[in-house]
Amino acid sequence: MHLKRIILICILAACMILAGSLHLTQNFRPPPADPMRTIHDIWTGDFEQMVERNLIRALVPYSRTHYFLDGAQPRGLTYERLKAFEHHINAALERDILKVRVVIIPTPRDRLLPDLMAGRGDIAAGHLMVSPEWENRVAFTIPAFTDVDEIVVTGPAAPPIFTIEDLSGKTLHVRPSCSYYDSLVRLNRHFQKRRLPPATIILMSEILEDEDILEMIHAGIISISVIDSIKAGLWSQVFSDITFHHDMVLCSGGEIAWAVRKNSPMLKNQLNDFWCFHQPGTKMGNILIHKYLQNDQWISNPLGKNALERFEEAVPLFQRYANQYGFDWLMIAAMAFQESGIDQSRISPAGALGVMQVLPSTAAHFRIDIPDVHDIESNIHAGLKYLRFITDRYFDDDALDDFNAMLFAMAAYNAGPARIIRFRREAAESGLNPDIWFGNVEIIAAQRIGRETVEYVGNIYKYYLTYRLFQEKDAAKQALKRQYYDR
Repeated sequence: MHLKRIILICILAACMILAGSLHLTQNFRPPPADPMRTIHDIWTGDFEQMVERNLIRALVPYSRTHYFLDGAQPRGLTYERLKAFEHHINAALERDILKVRVVIIPTPRDRLLPDLMAGRGDIAAGHLMVSPEWENRVAFTIPAFTDVDEIVVTGPAAPPIFTIEDLSGKTLHVRPSCSYYDSLVRLNRHFQKRRLPPATIILMSEILEDEDILEMIHAGIISISVIDSIKAGLWSQVFSDITFHHDMVLCSGGEIAWAVRKNSPMLKNQLNDFWCFHQPGTKMGNILIHKYLQNDQWISNPLGKNALERFEEAVPLFQRYANQYGFDWLMIAAMAFQESGIDQSRISPAGALGVMQVLPSTAAHFRIDIPDVHDIESNIHAGLKYLRFITDRYFDDDALDDFNAMLFAMAAYNAGPARIIRFRREAAESGLNPDIWFGNVEIIAAQRIGRETVEYVGNIYKYYLTYRLFQEKDAAKQALKRQYYDR
């Protein structure tokens, strides 16, 4: 029945598109004088008006699965599908010269549907799970995937899990905006009825995508999470140390689709027609899925045995100098792990030394003036004094919150302050927020200098979350011990 419904929708959509295509090809306007302003305007028209504007805006999460920039080259599953959709509609409209552009606007996952409804984009793309709540507010396309399950995923650090009931009393990590969180809340209600201990739900940052959380599970940083069966099928080919429990289903029969506004039925018809011939299982769909399964330089585990020993030995120095220069010492520890693995013996090809990978010439500069960076304490001191100098000199900006000032300073530590200042300026000119690194200035950085600095800052943030989780877990353990001692 489902297949027949999709075929019927495809036929109807194709008929409607054919009927309107001649009219649309003869009525288009030249591009606006200020295209960036048009892209970021609040606007809520339908496909016919989009064709007149020569512009369709797609809201897409910035991630290694869906959309990222590698130097000047955009990549990602959703990016390539949207470019195929652009080709599809221009072929139907017989646009050979002045084409309708599909422009991607990088958008945090928790903002995809709210920003779509507000008119900040025309399509919300990026593996959206169809839900009754959102079906009342937006219009979903025919699904790219059906019969999707939400399953439990565990890593090498997880306790034995054999049934859903075994999640009682366990700790799971998910983002609050995803459907997995709602499924876990329902599971806890089930546990409550059976008088079982609830699962502890740790809310992860919305900055992280599913593949980031899988990466952290693979590295042994966190133990248990939830993933949909489609992504499980994709990423199981990459993460060998993760167990995807297809027999432990929290929610079944789901559908994954793109979304448009309720007042955009013509755009929905165009997308439905496109999906009929570009779904997974078709030649193009399969090529794209396999293209983005190439192995990558996954992050290391900052709490591995040797790394943890180095971390614990360096903690007093991180705390002392982070406090002296006004930084979060856990963020500094994360930065040190990214720089060197907290390894004082590390020497880079460029001659940078030690834990903070400090050049002797930098340490000797009159603004730093820390001798002998071969010594671990002097090395950490010099690195933090230089980071403080970068922050005060280049990012002492009222528009920046402390978190983003820190991210920009770390990016400058890696790529140089002049570049990051230029990238902020270019971000503003491109309609991105120059005061936010993730999903904004990092996109310009990736386009101009490749992925190194983007991954540098992104990895530091993941390590920071790891250390923070470790500290919170340790603090909770100590508090529990004190309760027993006080009895």
